Amino acid sequence: MRQSDKEKEIQRIADAITHAICTQQIPPGTRLIESQLMVHLNANRNHVRAALQRLALKHLVTIKNNVGASVAEPSVSEAHDIFNARLIVERGIIETLCEKLSSVDLARLKKQLHKETFAIHSENRVEIIQESGNFHLLLAKLCNNAILEEMLKDLIARSSLIISLYQQDDNAKCCCNEHREIIEHIAQKQPEKAIVCMTKHLEHLHLSQNMRMWEGKTVNLQAVFA
Repeated sequence: MRQSDKEKEIQRIADAITHAICTQQIPPGTRLIESQLMVHLNANRNHVRAALQRLALKHLVTIKNNVGASVAEPSVSEAHDIFNARLIVERGIIETLCEKLSSVDLARLKKQLHKETFAIHSENRVEIIQESGNFHLLLAKLCNNAILEEMLKDLIARSSLIISLYQQDDNAKCCCNEHREIIEHIAQKQPEKAIVCMTKHLEHLHLSQNMRMWEGKTVNLQAVFA
């Protein structure tokens, strides 16, 4: 089915805002005023509103009654809780995969790793964060447990926002190498080693965040979306 013009326009607006957030052009807490977005993105109000609601479902945006939309603003404690929750869930995923990973599953993981490597070489920050998250989502999908996959999908969306907003160094290549090690241990049915790698990987992601990096910074939305 062909995508409707309306759907394309909503996605265009959502993609523009997502890109601005992931490339650290918009600080957390920034008001996303519909009338301003209409002007800066040359869009109508209904499409802007639909795009903001879509981003709210991904936890990129917060919408409050009588206040409006703003870029989500994860706290230090929330970031800590999210990465801890991910570790608990992903340990179970690794234990399951070490028992049932097939050659077809392994090929899919390696293909995803190739996509991540390609994103790194293209130096596209949005794609790097997306493909890194897709690696973890694929691990969950291969468990054939829809509930587990949905839980991890939500946690990855929220942790990806934190990485987008607060990551202080370019550690994408290192993360990709960590993913490769995790695959190797799962393929060799070594759950303990794979869990150790996953633990270090998530700790690395968490500790690379600078939750104070936006202090005192402001933004010009017109310049961002020019």
